[in-house]
Parts: sequence; C-alpha cells; structure tokens
Amino acid sequence: MLAALVRVIDPEIRRPITELDMIAGVEVDADGHTTVGLRLTIAGCPAARQIERDVREAAESVAGTGRVSVDVTVMTREQRRAMTEKLRGGKGARTSQFGPDSLTRVYAITSGKGGVGKSTITANLAVALAARGLRVGIVDADVYGFSIPGLLGLIGPPAPGSDKGTAVKPTQVGDMILPPIAFDVKVISIGMFVDDSSVAVAWRGPMLHRTINQFLTEVYFGDLDILLLDLPPGTGDVAISVGQLLPQADVIVVTTPQPAAADIAERSGVVARQTGQTIYGVIENMAGIVQADGSVLDIFGSGGGAEVARRLGHGQETPVPLLAQVPLSVPLRSGGDSGLPVVLGDPLDPAAIAIQAVADRLATRARGLSGRSLGISPR
Repeated sequence: MLAALVRVIDPEIRRPITELDMIAGVEVDADGHTTVGLRLTIAGCPAARQIERDVREAAESVAGTGRVSVDVTVMTREQRRAMTEKLRGGKGARTSQFGPDSLTRVYAITSGKGGVGKSTITANLAVALAARGLRVGIVDADVYGFSIPGLLGLIGPPAPGSDKGTAVKPTQVGDMILPPIAFDVKVISIGMFVDDSSVAVAWRGPMLHRTINQFLTEVYFGDLDILLLDLPPGTGDVAISVGQLLPQADVIVVTTPQPAAADIAERSGVVARQTGQTIYGVIENMAGIVQADGSVLDIFGSGGGAEVARRLGHGQETPVPLLAQVPLSVPLRSGGDSGLPVVLGDPLDPAAIAIQAVADRLATRARGLSGRSLGISPR
C-alpha cells in the first residue's frame, strides 16, 4: 500500500506525501476494508480535495474500488515544524536557498529603462525552460510595478468591492511560504500579498531589501535548476540588494533597438558588474517586424542590442553576446494580457521562436560550482 501512496505528490510542495509524513497510518480490518490516515499540512489546504482524491485512487489500486476510506486530519504544529525542517535540509528559516553553495543557476533580468518588456521576457523564458523539463522559479522583484502574476494567469476572482481580479495567494505552512505554480513555474510576487492589483506599493529602501530577502529565505522553491528574477527598471535599491544577496547571479540586460533606450539599459549592466555579478548577455526586445514582402520595418530603430552587448563586453573577461532579437509581436502582447505566454499559446510566432532559442541556450548550461567562490581557503 505504501508503495502505491508514494506516487501521490503534493501539488504545492511537489514531493511525495509519504516523504512529507502526511500519511498517519494504514489499517485493514477483518473484512479487508482499508483506512488511510491523511494529515494535511494546514487547515483549509487549497489542495485538500485533490490530495484526498489521489490518495483514494492510489489506495484503491491495491485494495480494490470502494474498499478504501480516507481519514483526513491536520498536522500539529510540531509535525509542521518537523516537515519544514526536513524540506530545508536542516537550514534555518532565515537562510537563503540560493547561497554560494547552491547549484541553482540564477539569472537577474534587468534594464536601466522601464517599458522594454523585462517582465514579458522573464515570464516567457521561464515557461519555455519549464517546458524543457527544468525546475524553474521566478521572483518578481519589481515591487512597484509587479506584473508577473498577470502575465502567467495567476489571477483569482475580484476582492469584495472591486471589479479587478487579485493575484493567487501563496499557501503558508508554519513559517514557510509555498509559491503558487503556473505552467510548472513556481512564482512569488508582492502582488500576491495585496488585496487589489491597483494598490500602489510605496516603500523605501530598507523595506524593499527585506522583502527581497524574505522571498529568497522564507519561500520554499525546492531544488530548482533555474531561478529568474524580474528586476524593476533603473539602478536603485532593488538592483543593489539583489547584487548583495545573490552576487553569483548572471545578469541578462533587456533593451529596445533605439540608441536612446540602449544608452539607459547599459547602466543596469554596469551596476550589476560593480556588485560582482557577471553579465551573461543582452536581449533586444521590440525589434523589427517582418513584412509580407520579406522586408523588415524597424519601428524603434536598429542596432541597440548589439551596441549594448559590445559596450558591456568591455571590462569583462568573456564577451557579452546578443542572445536574441525579439520582434514586435501581437501574439506576444495578447498572450501577456490573457495570461497565456506566447511560447505556449503561439509557439511558431517569430517572438516565441526567438525566446525559445534563448531558453535552449540556458537549458544546456550545466548546474555546478565551477567558477564560484565557496567561501573556504586551504590551510
């Protein structure tokens, strides 16, 4: 029976319920009727019905249809604490999951300028990577202009008195936060903690730093292959905090083709390098539209992405490549409005193809500690 129950996966934590100590016991009476004790992590668990259904189906595959009862209870505080400690591998609640010893590849998506499509690129890139079988997470670090929940369709019904939907809330298990999942991507955003998406977040530097730190320490992402951070525009507090908290992160700079935007976009890369991060590459968004006759209409000019890559390559050991030129695309825009990323909704669209090429490149980078400081020195 336990071998069958191992196949039941908690949909939020993404681990077998047997591994999470959610099975309180299995009893078989004299008539062969089986009772499975199921411990939910919290009262009102949003995945309760799914887990109970999966447990029943798994048990009936052994005991027979109609010969299983599921006795549902809730973990005690001590049981929850033991589970969270197990998930954290013995690390404390205030320890970053993505420190120098982490094998997770971290990419900070940044630009000195707003409106260049960082969030759209981040969301689509994450979904494309997850579709390739990688374990992917997103931290929406754009506290002022959070948009990742909407881009990934993580929007629930409107709050009372509002006509706008609100972002899906994370589940809290003790002092651990379980991020919502969209298209197999684990996502956390400040937008998930406000009751109205139109509410303005007006915080100073210390609050911003604390929020980013909490996302990296208290949100349980599990063992990720890749973590993407969607940074706000500019070179302010959040960019500096990310540089301090994740100095091993690789930086991807997003720009548009026009020279004026490229000049500003370059600044975010310069700040990233000053904090010790490596600039991995540049993505040019809103590039030319291919016309019916095969000609290209450069609405926002041309060459900005290549120029930013060339400039940022100076002062770095390895050249900074232009990773992609993502053309202006109606499906890319409409996919963002509907919450269905273009890489899934219209994978043959030129913008989707360009983003998928970047995903292919990132997906082939092996996880490892090569080139990273381990914080130790030989005697």
